Amino acid sequence: MSKILIVEDEESIADLEKDYLELSGFEVEVANDGQTGLDKALAENFDLFILDLMLPGVDGFEICKRIREEKNTPIIMVSAKKDDIDKIRGLGLGADDYMTKPFSPSELVARVKAHLARYERLIGSNIEENKVIEIRGLKIDTTARRVWINGEEKSFTTKEFDLLTFLAGHPNHVYTKDELFKEIWDMESIGDIATVTVHIKKIREKIEYDTSNPQYIETIWGVGYRFKM
Repeated sequence: MSKILIVEDEESIADLEKDYLELSGFEVEVANDGQTGLDKALAENFDLFILDLMLPGVDGFEICKRIREEKNTPIIMVSAKKDDIDKIRGLGLGADDYMTKPFSPSELVARVKAHLARYERLIGSNIEENKVIEIRGLKIDTTARRVWINGEEKSFTTKEFDLLTFLAGHPNHVYTKDELFKEIWDMESIGDIATVTVHIKKIREKIEYDTSNPQYIETIWGVGYRFKM
Protein backbone atom coordinates (compact mmCIF):
# COMPACT_ATOMS: atom_id res chain seq x y z
CA MET A 1 0.00 0.00 0.00
CA SER A 2 1.45 3.36 -1.06
CA LYS A 3 1.97 5.87 1.73
CA ILE A 4 1.24 9.56 1.09
CA LEU A 5 2.01 12.65 3.16
CA ILE A 6 -0.32 15.66 2.85
CA VAL A 7 1.08 18.95 4.18
CA GLU A 8 -1.91 21.30 4.34
CA ASP A 9 -2.85 23.87 6.99
CA GLU A 10 -6.56 24.03 6.07
CA GLU A 11 -7.87 21.02 7.96
CA SER A 12 -11.11 20.74 5.98
CA ILE A 13 -9.17 20.49 2.70
CA ALA A 14 -6.65 18.06 4.17
CA ASP A 15 -9.44 15.84 5.53
CA LEU A 16 -11.23 15.83 2.16
CA GLU A 17 -8.05 14.90 0.29
CA LYS A 18 -7.26 12.25 2.89
CA ASP A 19 -10.74 10.70 2.66
CA TYR A 20 -10.65 10.42 -1.14
CA LEU A 21 -7.14 8.98 -1.16
CA GLU A 22 -7.93 6.44 1.56
CA LEU A 23 -11.06 5.37 -0.33
CA SER A 24 -8.73 4.72 -3.28
CA GLY A 25 -6.58 2.41 -1.18
CA PHE A 26 -3.76 4.70 -0.06
CA GLU A 27 -2.31 5.09 3.42
CA VAL A 28 -2.33 8.80 4.26
CA GLU A 29 -0.75 10.98 6.93
CA VAL A 30 -1.44 14.69 7.39
CA ALA A 31 0.72 17.52 8.75
CA ASN A 32 -0.98 20.87 9.34
CA ASP A 33 2.11 23.08 9.48
CA GLY A 34 5.26 23.39 7.45
CA GLN A 35 7.84 22.40 10.06
CA THR A 36 5.97 19.24 11.05
CA GLY A 37 5.55 18.36 7.39
CA LEU A 38 9.23 18.90 6.65
CA ASP A 39 10.32 16.82 9.64
CA LYS A 40 8.02 13.96 8.63
CA ALA A 41 9.04 14.13 4.98
CA LEU A 42 12.74 13.83 5.77
CA ALA A 43 12.50 11.34 8.63
CA GLU A 44 9.94 8.88 7.27
CA ASN A 45 9.47 6.92 4.06
CA PHE A 46 6.61 8.10 1.87
CA ASP A 47 5.76 7.21 -1.72
CA LEU A 48 4.39 10.66 -2.64
CA PHE A 49 4.06 14.14 -1.13
CA ILE A 50 1.19 16.61 -1.56
CA LEU A 51 2.42 20.05 -0.48
CA ASP A 52 0.36 23.19 0.00
CA LEU A 53 2.27 26.30 -1.04
CA MET A 54 1.27 28.69 1.74
CA LEU A 55 1.96 27.13 5.12
CA PRO A 56 2.65 28.49 8.61
CA GLY A 57 6.32 28.22 9.55
CA VAL A 58 8.05 26.62 6.58
CA ASP A 59 6.38 27.14 3.20
CA GLY A 60 5.85 24.55 0.46
CA PHE A 61 8.72 25.89 -1.65
CA GLU A 62 11.24 25.26 1.12
CA ILE A 63 9.82 21.80 1.88
CA CYS A 64 10.02 20.87 -1.81
CA LYS A 65 13.61 22.11 -2.01
CA ARG A 66 14.67 20.16 1.09
CA ILE A 67 12.99 16.95 -0.08
CA ARG A 68 14.66 17.17 -3.49
CA GLU A 69 18.07 17.47 -1.85
CA GLU A 70 17.59 13.95 -0.45
CA LYS A 71 14.83 12.12 -2.33
CA ASN A 72 13.35 11.60 -5.81
CA THR A 73 9.90 10.81 -4.40
CA PRO A 74 7.07 12.37 -6.50
CA ILE A 75 5.84 15.76 -5.27
CA ILE A 76 2.51 17.38 -6.13
CA MET A 77 2.30 21.04 -5.13
CA VAL A 78 -1.13 22.62 -4.59
CA SER A 79 -2.03 26.26 -4.12
CA ALA A 80 -4.87 28.78 -4.39
CA LYS A 81 -2.36 31.09 -6.11
CA LYS A 82 -2.87 31.11 -9.87
CA ASP A 83 0.24 33.12 -10.78
CA ASP A 84 2.47 31.39 -13.32
CA ILE A 85 5.55 32.56 -11.42
CA ASP A 86 4.60 30.37 -8.45
CA LYS A 87 4.04 27.37 -10.71
CA ILE A 88 7.36 27.99 -12.45
CA ARG A 89 9.18 28.33 -9.14
CA GLY A 90 7.60 25.17 -7.73
CA LEU A 91 8.42 23.09 -10.79
CA GLY A 92 11.88 24.61 -10.90
CA LEU A 93 12.53 23.41 -7.36
CA GLY A 94 11.69 19.86 -8.39
CA ALA A 95 7.93 19.46 -7.96
CA ASP A 96 6.50 16.94 -10.42
CA ASP A 97 3.10 18.59 -10.70
CA TYR A 98 1.26 21.77 -9.68
CA MET A 99 -2.50 21.94 -9.07
CA THR A 100 -4.43 25.16 -8.55
CA LYS A 101 -7.25 25.25 -5.96
CA PRO A 102 -10.08 24.61 -6.19
CA PHE A 103 -9.72 21.25 -7.90
CA SER A 104 -11.81 18.11 -7.77
CA PRO A 105 -10.61 15.45 -5.33
CA SER A 106 -11.08 12.87 -8.10
CA GLU A 107 -8.57 14.75 -10.28
CA LEU A 108 -6.08 14.75 -7.39
CA VAL A 109 -6.51 10.99 -6.99
CA ALA A 110 -6.00 10.50 -10.75
CA ARG A 111 -2.78 12.51 -10.71
CA VAL A 112 -1.52 10.70 -7.62
CA LYS A 113 -2.10 7.34 -9.30
CA ALA A 114 -0.38 8.47 -12.49
CA HIS A 115 2.74 9.75 -10.70
CA LEU A 116 2.99 6.67 -8.48
CA ALA A 117 2.55 4.27 -11.39
CA ARG A 118 5.31 5.91 -13.39
CA TYR A 119 7.68 6.16 -10.43
CA GLU A 120 7.12 2.51 -9.48
CA ARG A 121 7.87 1.41 -13.04
CA LEU A 122 11.10 3.37 -12.99
CA ILE A 123 12.44 2.11 -9.67
CA GLY A 124 11.16 -1.41 -10.27
CA SER A 125 12.95 -1.86 -13.56
CA ASN A 126 15.36 -4.79 -13.54
CA ILE A 127 17.73 -4.20 -16.42
CA GLU A 128 20.85 -6.35 -16.22
CA GLU A 129 23.05 -4.16 -18.38
CA ASN A 130 23.10 -0.39 -18.14
CA LYS A 131 21.71 1.31 -21.23
CA VAL A 132 23.64 4.45 -22.12
CA ILE A 133 22.87 7.19 -24.64
CA GLU A 134 25.90 9.24 -25.77
CA ILE A 135 25.54 12.25 -28.09
CA ARG A 136 28.19 14.97 -28.58
CA GLY A 137 29.48 15.14 -25.02
CA LEU A 138 26.14 14.29 -23.43
CA LYS A 139 26.03 10.92 -21.66
CA ILE A 140 22.80 9.53 -20.21
CA ASP A 141 22.88 6.31 -18.19
CA THR A 142 19.20 5.37 -18.43
CA THR A 143 19.56 2.51 -15.95
CA ALA A 144 21.46 4.30 -13.20
CA ARG A 145 19.53 7.51 -14.03
CA ARG A 146 22.69 9.63 -14.21
CA VAL A 147 23.67 12.37 -16.66
CA TRP A 148 27.07 13.82 -17.61
CA ILE A 149 27.89 16.74 -19.88
CA ASN A 150 31.50 16.82 -21.06
CA GLY A 151 32.46 14.53 -18.18
CA GLU A 152 30.74 16.60 -15.47
CA GLU A 153 27.82 14.91 -13.75
CA LYS A 154 24.61 16.93 -13.47
CA SER A 155 21.75 16.44 -11.03
CA PHE A 156 18.26 15.96 -12.49
CA THR A 157 14.82 15.65 -10.92
CA THR A 158 12.77 12.59 -11.85
CA LYS A 159 10.68 14.34 -14.50
CA GLU A 160 13.64 16.29 -15.94
CA PHE A 161 15.49 13.02 -16.43
CA ASP A 162 12.45 11.29 -17.93
CA LEU A 163 11.87 14.12 -20.38
CA LEU A 164 15.52 14.34 -21.44
CA THR A 165 15.79 10.57 -21.87
CA PHE A 166 12.60 10.37 -23.91
CA LEU A 167 13.67 13.14 -26.29
CA ALA A 168 17.23 11.80 -26.62
CA GLY A 169 15.83 8.34 -27.26
CA HIS A 170 13.76 9.67 -30.17
CA PRO A 171 16.16 12.04 -31.94
CA ASN A 172 14.97 14.30 -34.78
CA HIS A 173 11.32 13.61 -33.94
CA VAL A 174 9.26 16.73 -33.25
CA TYR A 175 6.90 16.38 -30.28
CA THR A 176 4.19 18.83 -29.26
CA LYS A 177 3.97 19.96 -25.65
CA ASP A 178 0.71 18.01 -25.28
CA GLU A 179 2.39 14.83 -26.52
CA LEU A 180 5.31 15.27 -24.13
CA PHE A 181 3.03 15.97 -21.17
CA LYS A 182 1.00 12.85 -21.90
CA GLU A 183 4.14 10.72 -22.34
CA ILE A 184 6.06 11.92 -19.27
CA TRP A 185 3.23 12.71 -16.85
CA ASP A 186 0.95 9.87 -17.98
CA MET A 187 -2.10 12.10 -18.29
CA GLU A 188 -3.82 14.56 -20.57
CA SER A 189 -2.40 18.07 -20.27
CA ILE A 190 -5.76 19.68 -19.43
CA GLY A 191 -4.30 22.94 -20.68
CA ASP A 192 -1.35 22.67 -18.28
CA ILE A 193 1.45 22.37 -20.84
CA ALA A 194 3.45 25.16 -19.15
CA THR A 195 4.87 22.30 -17.07
CA VAL A 196 6.71 21.01 -20.14
CA THR A 197 8.14 24.45 -20.95
CA VAL A 198 9.50 24.84 -17.41
CA HIS A 199 11.15 21.42 -17.47
CA ILE A 200 12.73 22.04 -20.89
CA LYS A 201 14.15 25.32 -19.56
CA LYS A 202 15.68 23.58 -16.51
CA ILE A 203 17.16 20.80 -18.66
CA ARG A 204 18.75 23.32 -21.04
CA GLU A 205 20.31 25.18 -18.12
CA LYS A 206 22.08 21.95 -17.18
CA ILE A 207 23.20 20.58 -20.56
CA GLU A 208 23.43 23.48 -23.00
CA TYR A 209 26.52 25.66 -23.38
CA ASP A 210 24.36 28.49 -24.72
CA THR A 211 20.66 28.22 -23.80
CA SER A 212 19.75 30.86 -26.39
CA ASN A 213 21.24 28.67 -29.12
CA PRO A 214 20.71 25.09 -27.92
CA GLN A 215 22.67 22.28 -29.54
CA TYR A 216 20.58 19.47 -28.07
CA ILE A 217 16.92 20.37 -27.52
CA GLU A 218 15.61 22.58 -30.30
CA THR A 219 12.38 24.59 -30.17
CA ILE A 220 10.26 24.18 -33.28
CA TRP A 221 8.17 27.34 -33.06
CA GLY A 222 4.44 26.78 -33.17
CA VAL A 223 4.89 23.02 -32.85
CA GLY A 224 7.04 21.80 -29.97
CA TYR A 225 10.52 20.38 -29.37
CA ARG A 226 13.05 18.14 -31.11
CA PHE A 227 16.27 16.53 -29.91
CA LYS A 228 18.92 17.26 -32.54
CA MET A 229 21.34 14.54 -33.64
